[in-house]
Amino acid sequence: MELPLVSITITTRNEAGNIENCLKSIKAQTYPVGRLETIVVDNASTDETKAIAARYTDKVFDKGPERSAQRNFGMLQKSAGELVMFLDADMIMAPGLVEACVRAMADPAVLALHIPEIVLGTRYFSRVRRFERGFYDGTVIDGARFFRKEAFARVGGFDETMSGPEDWDIDKKIKALGRIALLPAAGELPPGWPMREFILARGVGPDGLAAVVYHNEAEFDVFKYLSKKSYYARSFDGYISKWGAGDADIRRQFGLWYRYFGVFLENGKWKTLLAHPLRCAGMYFLRFAVGVAFLRSKLGGANT
Repeated sequence: MELPLVSITITTRNEAGNIENCLKSIKAQTYPVGRLETIVVDNASTDETKAIAARYTDKVFDKGPERSAQRNFGMLQKSAGELVMFLDADMIMAPGLVEACVRAMADPAVLALHIPEIVLGTRYFSRVRRFERGFYDGTVIDGARFFRKEAFARVGGFDETMSGPEDWDIDKKIKALGRIALLPAAGELPPGWPMREFILARGVGPDGLAAVVYHNEAEFDVFKYLSKKSYYARSFDGYISKWGAGDADIRRQFGLWYRYFGVFLENGKWKTLLAHPLRCAGMYFLRFAVGVAFLRSKLGGANT
């Protein structure tokens, strides 16, 4: 029985410093390379992003204006696979990721997958972000990354009016059809994985983590982080209006209790919280800063 074709869409804009590592990690998958399709959708890069991408795939396209439109273009219009996923250019796939995803999708009730994401970086706040991100896997704060194309198409893909909460929006649309599962991260690395030393140098031991996405963000910059969060917040009102402020997921995604306490305490996660007090302190500092930035953006919008 032939393995399903998996189409991977990477969205880019001036990512010459990151795109090659992302593409190398696709090439290093344990899943047969002949059953992988790599699609790069660029948004008006002025650096060498497209030239680098063209060394790895002949499917390099132009599309804008935002990442939702880029993802839809690659996943709906250009992909040939029955299974589709998307990556950001600064992401690196663990070598067993696609193989594990295909195995998980053998259950016909599963329409999409949350994939564990690990933030790379050695400085304090990069380690704090890695710590925080681990609490979100498989929750309403997470977003599916791997889909059955048929289900993705049925819900119309990503809402192109949003830039930020479109990941939460697609989850809600997919859940109306079926189940989103959380992919187990565990698994043995194949010998000689070429990205192993790169990951180690950025603060993470990859052994035993064969099915994760590594997010190779630049070392943490609080001002850039808050600026990005404020930009994403511009789409929040449209997202809330679409589903209603009383929706159960909306209440958790925007409610003070769940975002500041519940997601870190549920299902025994409070033990991890207590075991790392310094990272916990940094995490709550960032949570507070994001909250202040969100309120400022709301007040600024009300005054214009």
